[in-house]
Amino acid sequence: MILEAISKNFFLFLSNNKVLDRFAKRFGTSFGADKIVGGETFSQAIPIIKQLNHDGLQVTVDHLGEFVESKDEARNRAQECIDTIRSIADHQLNSEVSLKLTSLGLDISHDLVMENMKMILDAAEAAGITVTIDMEDSSRCGTTLDIFKSLKKDYSNLGTVIQSYLYRSEEDIDELSSYNPYLRLVKGAYKESGKVAFVDKEMVDSNLKRLIRKNLENGQYTAIASHDDAIIDYTKELEAELKMSKEQFEFQMLYGMRNETQKKLIQEGYTVRVYLPYGEDWYGYFMRRLAERPANIAFAIKGIFKK
Repeated sequence: MILEAISKNFFLFLSNNKVLDRFAKRFGTSFGADKIVGGETFSQAIPIIKQLNHDGLQVTVDHLGEFVESKDEARNRAQECIDTIRSIADHQLNSEVSLKLTSLGLDISHDLVMENMKMILDAAEAAGITVTIDMEDSSRCGTTLDIFKSLKKDYSNLGTVIQSYLYRSEEDIDELSSYNPYLRLVKGAYKESGKVAFVDKEMVDSNLKRLIRKNLENGQYTAIASHDDAIIDYTKELEAELKMSKEQFEFQMLYGMRNETQKKLIQEGYTVRVYLPYGEDWYGYFMRRLAERPANIAFAIKGIFKK
């Protein structure tokens, strides 16, 4: 447990290193990242999405990018999202879009991020595609939810994410309920202080179960984003207890992970959505996946030595 904690903290520390991020871009998605990232461009991801759809899986794609420092770069990110949405429609892919507000200028200007989000949501609405705002670290949680609530008044094709390791999350779900939200419930993947987040895994897991129950009992469509068998089994138990339709929720998993579990869930009649990231800025995402699950380090080792 101690070694696992040290490993997690180490990779979370690396995920925020801008020097290593720039270095990683030069090497592309080698070092094992190609096992969990769909490519450096959306065109590279299209065949992967088609295969996932063929296998019965739905998809959400995310253009990776975290260190946006200029308005021009944020606008370029927004245009990439719009181009991706149009490409999804053109290729008739069963895919949604996920995005991070920091990639669209959240840390630069409120007006800028709102302008970019409205352009993206207009394009998504025209294409009939849902957009989910990914949650980032706790310092941006309140602002992210405020933007979600503001945009939700005008756009129905919008979802967001709640992280179970934050103390505030149960209250957030209660507050969001009146917005008829499409919520993805996750454990959380950022390094947080014990002042704002549970640091004990059992408490994080317990809170995730609590959030799943609350959101489903509130009658809201719920995406359960977890690879944890205990969480998956708990959701199935809730389905029976609450006499829910399988159409009220879905399971979400990361591309390249728990593939057999995904297939089994589909065979059982559940909706399964794969989170497929792509882009040159894969480094931060990859480091957080290594932090979450030490076994993922094997991907990196294989990537370094593969021919």
